[in-house]
Amino acid sequence: MISQNLDSLYAATKEMKNDSVKIRALNRIASSYLFNDAKKALDMIEEGEHLAKQSQFMFGLIELTNTHGIYMDITGKADSARYYFEKALKLSRDHQFKNIEVMCLNNLGMFHWNQSHYKQALNYFFQALKMYENQGSERGTAAPLNNIGLIYQDMNLPEKSLEYHQKALEIREKYNLEKEQVASLNNIGINLKTLGRFHEAVMVLEKGLKLADKSNNKIGYYQILDNLANAYQELGDYSKAIDLYFKALNKPENYEFDERENISILMNLVSLFNYKNQPKEALKYSKQAFDLIDKYPAESIANGELYLNTAESYFMLQDLDQARQLTKEYVVLKDSLFSKENAKEFANLEVKYDTEKKEKQILVHRAELAEQKLTIQNKNYQIYGAIAAAILLGVIGFFMYNQQKLKNIQLAKESELKSALLKIETQNKLQEQRLRISRDLHDNIGAQLTFIISSLDNLKYAYNIQDSRLKDKLDEIGHFASDTIFELRDTIWAMNKEYITIEDLQSRIINYLEKAKKATQGVQFHLGLAPTVDKSDVFDSIKGIAVYRMVQESIHNALKHANASEIIIEIDKPKNYLVTIKDNGQGFSIDDVNRGNGLHNLEKRSGDIGASCQIDSKPGVGTQITLSLPPHNSLSNAS
Repeated sequence: MISQNLDSLYAATKEMKNDSVKIRALNRIASSYLFNDAKKALDMIEEGEHLAKQSQFMFGLIELTNTHGIYMDITGKADSARYYFEKALKLSRDHQFKNIEVMCLNNLGMFHWNQSHYKQALNYFFQALKMYENQGSERGTAAPLNNIGLIYQDMNLPEKSLEYHQKALEIREKYNLEKEQVASLNNIGINLKTLGRFHEAVMVLEKGLKLADKSNNKIGYYQILDNLANAYQELGDYSKAIDLYFKALNKPENYEFDERENISILMNLVSLFNYKNQPKEALKYSKQAFDLIDKYPAESIANGELYLNTAESYFMLQDLDQARQLTKEYVVLKDSLFSKENAKEFANLEVKYDTEKKEKQILVHRAELAEQKLTIQNKNYQIYGAIAAAILLGVIGFFMYNQQKLKNIQLAKESELKSALLKIETQNKLQEQRLRISRDLHDNIGAQLTFIISSLDNLKYAYNIQDSRLKDKLDEIGHFASDTIFELRDTIWAMNKEYITIEDLQSRIINYLEKAKKATQGVQFHLGLAPTVDKSDVFDSIKGIAVYRMVQESIHNALKHANASEIIIEIDKPKNYLVTIKDNGQGFSIDDVNRGNGLHNLEKRSGDIGASCQIDSKPGVGTQITLSLPPHNSLSNAS
């Protein structure tokens, strides 16, 4: 429906005779297409840029350059995104287009945030904040204040984060921005929980819940419900936490949501009923969660704690066989994804953590200096402004008169597009909410993985496990859980995309190979694309991430079992798409080998996406794994 409306609006622009109105309309339509049909968005951006250059309409050209950067960012082309954002920022400053300049600053801040370049992100957000203050737009300062708070939240500096979220909330309350207030209250509640101030967190989150209900902000409502339940759980009020989790489960029929979201809620209910010494009740919700995992097998990885919580229930019921089986399944699940070789990196990660902690302290100090500098600059600007106002008053009056005349003409020409553009703005807000959900998912994963580690510790100390091998294995799982935060970013990356190009896949594999090089010694890696491969060909996101996971699994198996010194990855397209992973390791006999989880996972993943997996190996020769994906079932050119 959205695409049909946009197509109709695009057809209407063809009849427009005023180039400036047409260019701005193309920019708005392209912005709306970005999250629905990226290829169409790019076509309209390029059409608008060409027309803007022909008519020398610089305002429209700079707007489209900024939108071009957003297109590159969401399609995973980071270097190109940065180029267009910085180009738009320079042009907007050269031509004194302040409203575009502040948009570019915010976009560059978001770009660097997504790249985990916190220092650069803070710098751009502070610049945007200064611009809004210089323009006297107090309402506009709420967004950069909120973004600065989120940066500090990501850096695990809750005190600093809290300071900026509270400033943003005050402004949003002053201007009665209810939906934005819900987001601020949720962020404040999260930081209070991080600081262990659970009673305060409950008060803030309950206030946000009421406001979300009043403003019909369904997404914010269910986000806060989950955080509020978790706060009560931390306070030991398990009955209240259970009631809230049930409320989060019982969503209205007209509310569209992904039922996979219920798995983590059911998993928490299992844990809570265990705490209440009601293991039979816990197993009811465990069954519902496992039914969903059977329906969505990929969710077993993100919700691995369910296996441990359910094992605890069976321990409490003295069903030790079931408990051990579930614990074993959890270990196997993690072993299939992470190599024991990664354990060598943990000492390096500890050093890296200490270094990053010191860098954060330096960064906070620099941010404080930037705030002081901003205050001094504001005072200087006030003095300069008073002097300049006296000199330029007459000139400004003249220009304001001419500007008003031009504005009236522009408004008359754009009246035919007013209602359509309002619809576009609404659609853009919906896409922004989607991005916020993705960021919240990122935060929740970290919390869930932390809870896994805590549950493992509880399991070890509660049951006095005598088996030293099992103890070692549980310790190893805890370490793997810590590393999972970084691994699952690939899944979030794929979730934010409708399509994954060959170029995206190549880039992701290169990043993985770089990590593998650091974790291994004496192994050479090579990645090659045949001339028949078109980098603009695309996978849908499900097939794309599956192919990437199968490449990871194959490399992992070669490093773990083959004792190889060289691993080669090749992508070709003679007819079907062929992805080949081969090594010069010790190999094995196909007929005699015990097909473990690694080979089983490869065959299962390929079957799930309609592909075939050919495994060829001989002792002393090496192993070659070939994935074949029929074009009609896996790839299509973006159109």
